[in-house]
Amino acid sequence: MQQGGAPAGGGEHPSLEARITAAKADVARRLRYVRHHHPDGPFTLAGLAERAGVSKRTLSQAESADGSNLTLETLLKVSDSLGIPRPAYFLDEQVFRQVNSELAGGGPGSEAPPVRVDQLSRMLSDILDTATRARCVLRDLPAGEKAGGGA
Repeated sequence: MQQGGAPAGGGEHPSLEARITAAKADVARRLRYVRHHHPDGPFTLAGLAERAGVSKRTLSQAESADGSNLTLETLLKVSDSLGIPRPAYFLDEQVFRQVNSELAGGGPGSEAPPVRVDQLSRMLSDILDTATRARCVLRDLPAGEKAGGGA
């Protein structure tokens, strides 16, 4: 190690300031992406701001070239309003890709929406069929049994 804790051999890490700038740019890029490509979108800045309960100005600054210092609260509000269960979406490329794949209905570990829709459709059909059969049975019961069992 060299003086100041930097690794010897020229393998220095980017400065904290450079990492912060890069993180802001990543957040801005990911925010723009999800705003334009979310299954419920695309959203205008005003539309997403209203949905998330944050100001349009805050989102506009977050999407700007130099970014802004978003609070954790703002990131959580935006991710929650979009149904993104992992706020790391805005900071981690792997999570960003995984969540986008899940939102699109594909990818490892996610259920494709058509399968879920088919399952729900079958369940609702079964419920309706059962309700129809129950209605027929109730219609055929004597009046005393319909009111609670009679004697």
